[in-house]
Amino acid sequence: MDWSSLPPLAALRAFSAYAETGSVNRAGDALNVSHAAISQQLRALETHLGLRLLERNGRSMTLTPDGHQLARTLAESFDQISQTITALTGADDARPLHIATSPSFAANWLMPRMGNFTAEHPEFDVMISPSPDLVTLEPGGVDVAIRYGEGGWKGVDSEPLIRSPITVVAAPSLVGDGPIPSLEDLAKLPWIQELGTTEATQWLASHGIQNARIKGIVVPGNLMLDGLRNGQGVAVTTYVAIKDDLESGRLRLLHEERPNAGYHIVTRPAAHRPALKAFLKWLRQEGKMASE
Repeated sequence: MDWSSLPPLAALRAFSAYAETGSVNRAGDALNVSHAAISQQLRALETHLGLRLLERNGRSMTLTPDGHQLARTLAESFDQISQTITALTGADDARPLHIATSPSFAANWLMPRMGNFTAEHPEFDVMISPSPDLVTLEPGGVDVAIRYGEGGWKGVDSEPLIRSPITVVAAPSLVGDGPIPSLEDLAKLPWIQELGTTEATQWLASHGIQNARIKGIVVPGNLMLDGLRNGQGVAVTTYVAIKDDLESGRLRLLHEERPNAGYHIVTRPAAHRPALKAFLKWLRQEGKMASE
């Protein structure tokens, strides 16, 4: 790296603070310097780079396209520096390990195994947030998400945990043991959907059954299996949630697709604090054993 080509750190901090706050006064307050010092650093940065980063109109200023690009890079870089320092110094160690995943995965895969982790690491407090909504991984918030799909999401690090195709299942008491019902006949049956999702409607629509009026019940993900086993409806779910029920004959597999999809471990591209490092090591081991 050509260190001599980089602008002074003070100028970069001043510009990043201005871009975040939108005001030289607020940027000065954030960095504990005068607004005049912020203005001086902004001009020094433009001179050093030979670029116009700000459009000046009287006493107001707006970022130019170059300014926006530099502001985004600085915000990401300073954030990663902050996260690394926090992780290295242990300043965030007292906060519980925060895990986010779907209710069905939490109930059917993660929670039955969590006792092993807490037994191995009683020094760490754990908080699990079960929700079908995708969460944003932010500093001081969710440490790790377990997300379903094919992976490769932008802005985060992801790695496969366990493969799990999408399945459509029901109890034999509802659909019998004969030929698999047609899509039209399935659409007429009651369906069980996880709260906060429209998986049944979406799945039927993706297979050509448009505008179907889905009958049935909507429940939290941890209650879906109870309804399925009791023959209360058909459901779209992932294979890992119903593997044991299929093998025992309590449920019947009607359709299976997306063979390469599964659950992924998703984290921020930043240094990991000790609790997260320990959990990721344990989670990878559990995923490997479950896949064997």
